Amino acid sequence: MNYEDVSYEVSDAAAIITINRPDRLNSFRARTIEELIHAFKRAWAARDVAAVILTAAGNRAFCVGGDQKIFNETGSYGTSSNGLWEIDELHTVIRNIPKPVIAAINGHAIGGGHVIHVLCDVTIAAEHAKFGQAGPRVASFDAGWGAAYLARTIGEKRAREIWFFCRQYTAQQALEWGLVNKVVPGEQLLDEAKAWAKDAAAMSPTALKALKYGFNADSAQIFGGVKMAAVALELLGNTEESAEGKQAFVDKRPPNFAQFR
Repeated sequence: MNYEDVSYEVSDAAAIITINRPDRLNSFRARTIEELIHAFKRAWAARDVAAVILTAAGNRAFCVGGDQKIFNETGSYGTSSNGLWEIDELHTVIRNIPKPVIAAINGHAIGGGHVIHVLCDVTIAAEHAKFGQAGPRVASFDAGWGAAYLARTIGEKRAREIWFFCRQYTAQQALEWGLVNKVVPGEQLLDEAKAWAKDAAAMSPTALKALKYGFNADSAQIFGGVKMAAVALELLGNTEESAEGKQAFVDKRPPNFAQFR
C-alpha cells in the first residue's frame, strides 16, 4: 500500500506507526483507517517487530477523531477501497495483534482518537497532552469500546463523566485516573516509547501473545455491544440532530440541541 495518511518504520524491533495529517489535527477519514489497519497487519506479520508504537505527526494532536469537515461536506468519512467504513476493524486489529501496542500521545487525544488510545495496551503521554470525549457535542458517540471498555479501565463514574460532560483532562489527571501509564516531557516521548518497546522485545513473544489474549478474554463480550452501538450511531447520523451538531462544529458555535429533547 502507498501510504498517504500514515507513515511506517521499524526501529530497534519497534514498528512506529504515525498518523500523518497534522493539518487536520490528525483526524481520520476512511483512508486513514484503511492505512492504519494495513500498517498494523504489516507489523503483525513482521518477524523483526516485537512491539508497535502508535503516535502522530506534530505536537498539537495525537488524533481528534473523525474529520468533521469531510463529514459535513460529504455526509460521511468515506469508505475503504473495499467500499466499507472500517473503524471496528481498526479497533479489532489493535486488540488482536499479538504484540504490545504502545500509544505515544503527542497532543490532544479526543473523540475517536481517545477511543483508539484506550484500546492500546499501554499509553505514554507528553506533558502537554489532553484527553477527553467530544461525541455528544456533535451528536455522536461510541457506546461500545469507547464507553464500556473505558469504564473497565478507569471505573464507571469517571467514564460517565468523560462522556456525559465532554471535558478535557491533562496528562497528569489522566495518569492519576489510570488512563495513561507514564507522563514525560514532549521531547522525550518517542524515546520513552522506544525504551518500552525495547523492554518488550526482551520478553518471550509467545508469553506476551498468551497474556494479551488472556487480558482480552475478560472484555471480549463487549464486542456484541460494539456492533449494536454502530447500528444506533448510523441511525443517529441520518437525523437533523446529527446535522445540527456537525454544522455547529464547522461554524464554531454552540449546537442547539434543545429542539430535539
